[in-house]
Amino acid sequence: MEPLIEGVHKFRTAEFGNYRKLFRKLSQEGQNPHTLFITCSDSRVLAELITQSKPGDLFVVKNVGNIVPPASAQGDTNSTAAAIEFAVSTLKVNDIVICGHSQCGAIAALLAQEPVSNATPHLRDWLNLAAPAVETVKKRYSHLQERSARETAAAEENVLFGLDNLYSYPCVQERLANGTLRLHAWFFKIATAELFAYSPETNGFLPLVENAP
Repeated sequence: MEPLIEGVHKFRTAEFGNYRKLFRKLSQEGQNPHTLFITCSDSRVLAELITQSKPGDLFVVKNVGNIVPPASAQGDTNSTAAAIEFAVSTLKVNDIVICGHSQCGAIAALLAQEPVSNATPHLRDWLNLAAPAVETVKKRYSHLQERSARETAAAEENVLFGLDNLYSYPCVQERLANGTLRLHAWFFKIATAELFAYSPETNGFLPLVENAP
């Protein structure tokens, strides 16, 4: 806890002054984020950092494996669905980004020979929502020999699978139909901090920023 407490102290004494007016405005006017950003709970993936966004810009949903359940999912597996509905119907975000990443532990667990232990039933059932994406990798990417390559392919397929699941939400369908919502599939490479965006034209993930160092 000490690093957290020290961080709070540093923010209050050294950083808050730079944000005082912004936080006062957000307190008075409420939040009006432009983007719903769905990404993994992985501690190395920080949406605000990699997009250089300010407080109030993003409505961030983090879960294990950046999984988007279908609208039909119920119970313990549907808190992400509630966030999607709130962001789309109430906050009226303009964009939804699903951002997967390299070296994802959730994807590695799904690709492992042994299933997730029954000792962690919530984790087991949650990860099973992404099983179709992993099955796609087993069928279409059998030529990939290296484990890291298979995991990357599975992580990318999981993002696209989540994108497909977004279409199952009536609120998303309505906003897409009237042209007030856009959907995006991104992939974050941890080692180089590069972001890639899915291109339907090439059926692949291309660098979001060209010629970056």
